[in-house]
Amino acid sequence: MLLLFAVLFTLWLATSAMAGEFTGLVVGVLDGDTIEVLYKKLPERIRLSGIDCPEKGQPFEEKAKHATSALVIGKEVTVQMHGKDKDRHTLADVVLSDGTNVSKMLVAGGWCWWYPKYAVQNRELKRLESEARRGKRGLWADLYPVPPWEWQKWRKRP
Repeated sequence: MLLLFAVLFTLWLATSAMAGEFTGLVVGVLDGDTIEVLYKKLPERIRLSGIDCPEKGQPFEEKAKHATSALVIGKEVTVQMHGKDKDRHTLADVVLSDGTNVSKMLVAGGWCWWYPKYAVQNRELKRLESEARRGKRGLWADLYPVPPWEWQKWRKRP
């Protein structure tokens, strides 16, 4: 019986590793869409998949960061990795212990944009953003919210 348990446990661990998933404690929130989760006793920088929050200096940047902090800081989360972003940060879905997807909560609250460039197939994020816009929640209360990818282009212009 113990041998069977050991074999099943090993298979479960192997499956989790192949799926690119780990569980860890959130030890930092760098901005609305970037957090740090302990992985093998070291902080791993995680970029939340499918969303883009306001950049530093942009309206609602601090509120988005606070919304993320309220959801995750000090909590155990499951990180479902999808690869690396352009800055070599781990790109992932982050899920709370109750099954709540953090990116979906932030979009629904109006603290970020659905990022179609990297989540074109995610119709749920698109729907949640539309609902937040209609409800003028979070950054959608602004008359002219500027997506971070556009804001960065304007900042780089001479």
